[in-house]
Amino acid sequence: MVTPVRRPGTEGLVTTRHIAHREVSAIGLGGMPMSIEGRPDAARSVATIHAALEAGVTLFDTADAYQLHTDEVGHNETLIAGAIASWGGDTSSVLVATKGGHVRPGDGSWTLDGRPEHLKLAAEASLKRLGGDALGLYQFHRPDPAVPYADSIGALRDLLDAGTIELAGISNANPEQILQAREILGGRLASVQNKFSPAFRISEAELRLCDELGIAFIPWSPLGGIRAAATLGDRFAPFQAVATARGVSPQVVCLAWHLAKSPHVIPIPGASRPESIRDSVQAAEFTLTSEESATLDAA
Repeated sequence: MVTPVRRPGTEGLVTTRHIAHREVSAIGLGGMPMSIEGRPDAARSVATIHAALEAGVTLFDTADAYQLHTDEVGHNETLIAGAIASWGGDTSSVLVATKGGHVRPGDGSWTLDGRPEHLKLAAEASLKRLGGDALGLYQFHRPDPAVPYADSIGALRDLLDAGTIELAGISNANPEQILQAREILGGRLASVQNKFSPAFRISEAELRLCDELGIAFIPWSPLGGIRAAATLGDRFAPFQAVATARGVSPQVVCLAWHLAKSPHVIPIPGASRPESIRDSVQAAEFTLTSEESATLDAA
């Protein structure tokens, strides 16, 4: 179900969706742009997170690998935790979702480490940075070809059983891995986070499977390529056309398109400016017509 709510201390009307038993805003905030290449200064990042909270966002996605240098593992986790703690409103309903299994050696590359021992230590370190009694949602960041997938997911199961994490999720997974993870976790798979956008629709099968199973599907990079809509006469043109006709940004149209696909979809657009996330959350109040949805699906 999608329920309109207004939280005390916030300015925006938001709708909510669920990750397992946790109710979260229908639009989340992806923290990666605030900590990797091209990141803004800390003050602007904090202002962006505060703007999200003021707009009613209660889902923040991060990872221990969102960093630049080897000596700042967990940069984005620390940034988000500090910004949430410094905000003056009620944050009791906020869910911070983090990930482990990626490593950044400091040369700009992304490497993998899906060993159970690494994931368990990484989860403990993330918990220290984020605070609290347990990680709200811990996601295996990406399958590691050097480690059996069942072993990596087994680490999530152990973390769940130990109470280190409240909810378990996976990222960058195919349908077979979704079903395998669900079985290993004893039906406790809470979410799947895959790349999905108008430009990248390969994860349609995963989205449909999550919808059938009642698992949250969290598109990362949900606006991928949509910035080109105003200048390129390609598949993004219909998004721009709807935006122009309805008086909103193409980003809002894009996120509304995501939300219309399933009540289990929760997009997490990345942002590093307050105005960006303020614009994105408007998608939760924006309803596409059936004709518009069909046109965008066919684009």
